[in-house]
Amino acid sequence: MTSWRTTLIHPGVAAPEGFHSLVSPTYRGSTTLFRSAADVQDTWRQEELAYSYGLYGTPTTLELAARIGELERARHTLLTPGGQAAIALIYLAFARSGDHVLVPDSIYGPNRALADGLLASLGIDVTYYDPLIGQDVEALLRPNTRLIWCESPGSVTMEVQDVPAIAAVARRHGIVVALDNTYAAGILFDAFAHGVDVSMQALTKYVGGHSDLLLGSVSVREESHYTALGKIHQLLGMAVSPDDGSLALRGLQTLGVRLDQLERGTLAVARWLGEQRHIQTVLHPALPSCPGHENWARDFTGSASVFSVVFASHLSKDSLIGLIDRLRLFKIGYSWGGVTSLAVPYFDAVRQVRSYGGRLVRFNIGLEDPSDLIADLEQAFAALGGEMLRK
Repeated sequence: MTSWRTTLIHPGVAAPEGFHSLVSPTYRGSTTLFRSAADVQDTWRQEELAYSYGLYGTPTTLELAARIGELERARHTLLTPGGQAAIALIYLAFARSGDHVLVPDSIYGPNRALADGLLASLGIDVTYYDPLIGQDVEALLRPNTRLIWCESPGSVTMEVQDVPAIAAVARRHGIVVALDNTYAAGILFDAFAHGVDVSMQALTKYVGGHSDLLLGSVSVREESHYTALGKIHQLLGMAVSPDDGSLALRGLQTLGVRLDQLERGTLAVARWLGEQRHIQTVLHPALPSCPGHENWARDFTGSASVFSVVFASHLSKDSLIGLIDRLRLFKIGYSWGGVTSLAVPYFDAVRQVRSYGGRLVRFNIGLEDPSDLIADLEQAFAALGGEMLRK
């Protein structure tokens, strides 16, 4: 008779079969089982061969990857533990010591830190270019240029790039083009239709949608790029939590209605801000005041929840800090794409072109009623007006 201790590990009973739910199951597991010793192999291609190890994905995370790929019209999609991990994966898959990479000056801050730190230490040379350069990026190419990054709109300063023109140049020279497509949630801008080779996004933002998970994705249109990424993905052990994957799958179900509401609310707030005397410029891609707006109008099918404001030069740093601190509905914190409105100063944003003199504040508009958000801004601006009078 089997010991009860063994029965704890090898039970002889199971739940009845036949349970089908609208919700995708959350599969957790590190060790996955082979049917035969002859089947044992260590491979990351779980979608083609038998599952070999939980590190490379479970049915939950592979379903999420497949659904992201379907939305982006990609050939394949890999998941990463966060957006920054997705960026690092792309660099390490397509650049080696002695190579040259082009990066827009408006790039996401941690991407810049990665380029200036890790890539430099690995002997990879990075040149920052004006994000609005378009086809003139060709003049910056070198014989050893292997990768061109795009981020459109750019982080904080929101420049909308002429991605098709850049991609056309890269294609002529056999250079990979990677795009941070987080702003568009992989939907509002069709990366592959516009010539991009590799599209990544931080699923943390719009796909997650509730500020409670960290995930990234990397999508490709060519098998060779998938192979290059998959090998590095395996070596770096970029495991993704099935629980986070489950939350992201849930987020996908409401992504459409959230994006629609976020676009309407954000435009209402951005237009109101554009009418205020303390505002110099509103950097919202759907507004003509944003650099590269004509590219947005041509290439995008909608706008999202994040934009920036350049405050007037007569306002001091302390005045802007006081303004943000007086906001009640807007919280102060990084990231965006969630249900809560945020306001974050970027006084020290590093830019070689279009520097705004330490007067940048980035807003994320959530799902609050836009009229309430505008009222919150009004009371903060009213106090700012009183402060200016006292001075």
